[in-house]
Amino acid sequence: MIKLNLDEQKIASKIKRLKDAAGSHSPSIFTICEKLSELNIKVDACFLSNPYATELFLDYLKKDLIDTNKLKDVLEFYPSQNGVIADVISKSIDVDSKNIFVGNGAIEVIQAVMHNFVEKRVIVNIPTFSSYYEFAREDTEVIYYQLNKDENFKLDIQSYVNFVKSKNPDSVVIINPNNPDGGYIEYKDLRFILNNLKEVKNIIIDESFIHFAFEDSEYSLISATELFKEFSNVIVIKSLSKDFGIAGIRAGYGVMDQYKVAKLLKNGYLWNSSGLSEYFFRLYNRSDFFKEYEEVRKKYIAHAQEFFDELSKIPQIKVYPSMANFALIELLDGSTSSNFVSKMLIKYGVYTRTCSDKIGLNGEFIRIAARSQKENEIIVKAIKEIFKDDIA
Repeated sequence: MIKLNLDEQKIASKIKRLKDAAGSHSPSIFTICEKLSELNIKVDACFLSNPYATELFLDYLKKDLIDTNKLKDVLEFYPSQNGVIADVISKSIDVDSKNIFVGNGAIEVIQAVMHNFVEKRVIVNIPTFSSYYEFAREDTEVIYYQLNKDENFKLDIQSYVNFVKSKNPDSVVIINPNNPDGGYIEYKDLRFILNNLKEVKNIIIDESFIHFAFEDSEYSLISATELFKEFSNVIVIKSLSKDFGIAGIRAGYGVMDQYKVAKLLKNGYLWNSSGLSEYFFRLYNRSDFFKEYEEVRKKYIAHAQEFFDELSKIPQIKVYPSMANFALIELLDGSTSSNFVSKMLIKYGVYTRTCSDKIGLNGEFIRIAARSQKENEIIVKAIKEIFKDDIA
């Protein structure tokens, strides 16, 4: 069982204070470095992004904006309005711009949808991303559908449909792949759900991690956006932070009925994108960039799955199946998640996430993001040593 010495306990108490201040989310790496300067952080395996895609974006940023001295314009002048950027995105995802709402990150889209369209009752699967129940209005009843730990948190499709019908909600939330466990609903099963829940007013599908999921050996892209074209009650929410490694520029969008988009735009959100996020959206529409992105996306998926396989060989933990770029890990040796996270950060410089604040998890769980192949090796080595030191 992982234990902390006196010095580690003092630092761990500081880590806890930062986590408590961050609420149900984790303090940023910048906050950790600023407040705990005594730490030497080597790997950020807490926040979820593709590092290969970040490097690709930086290459294009340098070539397009820095080397050409155009960065000044991007920073000095206002970006385009929401509708203009929606038109840019529409060309990338083959959806009419009237059906696209651009957000300052997916979190803004989530908040807008939860506040404006979710009414009396919403069903949220747990464990999951906390903002979907935290952003619910005070007059909205949140009903939880518990995913079964014994079934690796995999959604039982028929049971779920029956549950929703019995509760008669106006909205449901499906995150695919799910956070924090990485559980994935196959496209055919998602279609089955939609076909059987046509009476539900809003079916919110968050596919912020969909670029890491796959159903064939070629890692082909999958998206619920096509289902929106068939089912008018679908709202698709997409973060670009994770798959493109650009959380710092805040880029996300939602695909929904045009009347919903019009309502949101009527109530604000005129200039809610930055110049850098507009640059990214335009970059995403370029064939040269997307071709290179596909290469790093598939490379990252392969390395992430290899990483999960290596983690699963460590006897003191259970790694739950994941189709995202992170793994939910249960500690089996009696260690607490807080001690694990603190020890990894203090002794090995690896930042991971405790899941002690996740509703619907019974046990000691942590979440670890896949990073570059080299960083993944550092993480695996640290975890093996943390349990080896404990035994010694």
